[in-house]
Amino acid sequence: MKTSVVILAAGQGTRMNSDLPKVLHPVAGAALLHHAMRSAASLEPEHTVIVAGHGADQVKTCAEEHSPEAKTVLQLEQLGTAHAVLQARPELQDFDGDILVLYGDTPFIRPETLAKMTAARATADVVVLGFNAADPGRYGRLVTTGNTLKRIVEFKDASAKERAITLCNSGVMLAKASGLFDLLDQVGNDNAAGEYYLTDCIEMARQSGQSAQVVICDEAETLGVNSRHDLAAAEAAFQTRARKDLLENGVTMTAPYSVYLSYDTVIGRDATIEQNVVFGPGASVESGALIRAFSHLEGCHVAKGAVVGPYARLRPGAELAEAAKVGNFVEIKNAEVGEGAKINHLSYVGDASIGAKANLGAGTITCNYDGVMKHRTDIGAGAFIGSNTMLVAPVRIGAQAMTGSGSVITEDVAEGDLALARAKQVNKPGLARKLFELFKKRKAKSDLETK
Repeated sequence: MKTSVVILAAGQGTRMNSDLPKVLHPVAGAALLHHAMRSAASLEPEHTVIVAGHGADQVKTCAEEHSPEAKTVLQLEQLGTAHAVLQARPELQDFDGDILVLYGDTPFIRPETLAKMTAARATADVVVLGFNAADPGRYGRLVTTGNTLKRIVEFKDASAKERAITLCNSGVMLAKASGLFDLLDQVGNDNAAGEYYLTDCIEMARQSGQSAQVVICDEAETLGVNSRHDLAAAEAAFQTRARKDLLENGVTMTAPYSVYLSYDTVIGRDATIEQNVVFGPGASVESGALIRAFSHLEGCHVAKGAVVGPYARLRPGAELAEAAKVGNFVEIKNAEVGEGAKINHLSYVGDASIGAKANLGAGTITCNYDGVMKHRTDIGAGAFIGSNTMLVAPVRIGAQAMTGSGSVITEDVAEGDLALARAKQVNKPGLARKLFELFKKRKAKSDLETK
């Protein structure tokens, strides 16, 4: 069955105390909205419709960054969840498949859970996602017989017996498009809050002879974000789950609690991650690589057997081939480091290509920026760059070439050549001793004058 997704993202999030729309606050390097859209993407939806309100332009931009074909509609007045879903109808007028309703501030619904809901739809007209709450609090309650859902009752409207139920409503719902919109048209606002509840669709469905089922997921998947405290809890929950998944998939982490992962971090089996490593968005590490302590990786790729750090920084566009070594206090940006190449310490390599088995000495700098434009440095296979060499791009160092320590290289160096570019050293006999004596006398005189 074809599926379209409606994601409710109109809330201002007053308790966030922020000018930023609630769904744009980040967890693990991605907006809450992006997390919801990533979960939905597992169903390969035909349409994705975002219902926005507060900060609608920002929400629209964010949605299109993740999925350019996503549509954003406006809910001018926040009159409840049923009213919100109805705003998506013009975009889904001719769609005859199922509609999945998700929430932009509930980022952790697993694709596996959505697959279970899709399977349940084969035998039920409406499927609702529920969870057994440790503390049901003010959640809506699911009144069921087995997996059959009789009704959903909001906490404000629930009796004492109904409030004792621990099976709670996540708000996530799956139903046939035409049937869902027909049900929504019947929903009223005769309740304690005076809002049009999506949950009332269940009662409407039963009255019209339609069936409803519950799919139950872990409570952690339904974690909603309504405050900064919730946001911090969501971050912690994501990190805990992501670390657990990596360990179970064969990644070694010496101190897992200290490793920060992004929403899209990919690490292969038998890779080793030491303590206090940060993975920003877009980082991938192949099997057998070693990421040493206090390194920061973002928008980069580390191949099998490569070593990074400690205290290294890989920025977007950094590509390390197999067995490459990037050591302490080395920064790599938009550069390819060839197989077996070494940049062991205290260097900056930006907008460059480093050939296989090349060796860059301590303090090597690719001077890639002229104040207006970026320029590239090419270093051939097996080249040796002496310590404290400045390579002023654009420049090319040929294979098996060398530069002398302390050189400023402004011209290409041919294959196999040695380049020396530094001022001639001049020694002045005895001058250092004379200068020290002079300086000491001046300091002594100054000290007397200040007493």
